[in-house]
Amino acid sequence: MSATHDVIVVGGGPSGVAAAVELRRRGVRDVVLLDRESELGGATRHCSHSPFGMREFHRVYLGASYGRRLQQEALAAGVDVRTSHSVVRLGDDGELLVSSPQGVSSLRGRRIVTSTGARETPRSARLVSGDRPLGVLTTGALQSYVAFHGLMPFRRPVIVGSELVSLSALLTCVSHGARPVAMLEANARATAKQPLTWLPTVLGIPFHRGAEIVDIQGRQRVESVTLRRGEVLTSIACDGVLFTGRFTPEASLHMLSGLGIADGSGAPLVDQYGRLQNPLYFAAGNVLRAVETGGWAFREGRAVGRAVAEDLSRPASACQPVRVHFDAPIKLVVPGLVSSGDRMAVNAFRHFQLRMTCAAVGRITLLLDGLPAWQQSGRWLPERRILVPMPPGAPDAGRISFVFEEKA
Repeated sequence: MSATHDVIVVGGGPSGVAAAVELRRRGVRDVVLLDRESELGGATRHCSHSPFGMREFHRVYLGASYGRRLQQEALAAGVDVRTSHSVVRLGDDGELLVSSPQGVSSLRGRRIVTSTGARETPRSARLVSGDRPLGVLTTGALQSYVAFHGLMPFRRPVIVGSELVSLSALLTCVSHGARPVAMLEANARATAKQPLTWLPTVLGIPFHRGAEIVDIQGRQRVESVTLRRGEVLTSIACDGVLFTGRFTPEASLHMLSGLGIADGSGAPLVDQYGRLQNPLYFAAGNVLRAVETGGWAFREGRAVGRAVAEDLSRPASACQPVRVHFDAPIKLVVPGLVSSGDRMAVNAFRHFQLRMTCAAVGRITLLLDGLPAWQQSGRWLPERRILVPMPPGAPDAGRISFVFEEKA
């Protein structure tokens, strides 16, 4: 039998906890928070670095301490926290199939908020050939080894990637006795902003741009990798390969449930309130786009929680949102829908959030029914946040699109 609750939040990272706490603060009595891990905090639990919590809690935490603070906030707010609970199916009617140590059960929510986060792209999805030795990991696996088991799986790894998480991986290695032999980036420039990307150079670690791994060698453990830089192949001796970044939304539940997936991002499609096309469902955090900081996800979860609380005051009704279209090299736009009817007092998303697939120089224009509502020229870099204010007339438009004109 299904127990019915006001709101069920799926995912106990920063956005999920913030949404659940905001719902309780706004008078929603029955809020259940489900997380598959034994403790709340999401990926922050195994981050051994700072800073976390500066804007939301006005102090600096290490990742594990930040995760504990999130759990304390949820419990203090009266949220029904259920850890070690994995959702395996999202039903069209708000019924969830849940697996836990007690077995399989069903829960039903008047509204559901999904905040399942994002995951890094592993070796298999990057199609890197070679042997299959021990010592090939992602950042999340490395930090789990270190935080939960006190183990450093290698001493001289190669780090692949140059995002913020790549620098986090570098710090984890250096602070726990490992000395990376190189850091690699396939593009001509680093993804993270300066001066953060100076870190490898400051630490004396070679940083190769325009380089990618084409082969991994090793019998029992990683022994070396083959790099390609242009047409030149070189070999680097190492005892591990750390694949970092290239995050993708953890949206498998949405894909299996037919709830609508956005082009380019593989994330659930939401409108300006965080609401999916099925009006029982909302989403927040890095499941919408990969990837933002914990503080950004927290603030977004709080905004979506506010929208859900308002939405609960009226019956759910099917909406006919307008899809947001975009040109390459724009990778994604969040929100990917804009609803006109059944408007709420405040949007959870006051900006369109854009990302680019590659570096480009030109003009981005927002068109509402073919008329320019916003435009800006510049040099746009991949995986950098681009914020476009949502015009007041967007909900009344019959067609919304972002077009890109390359500068000659």
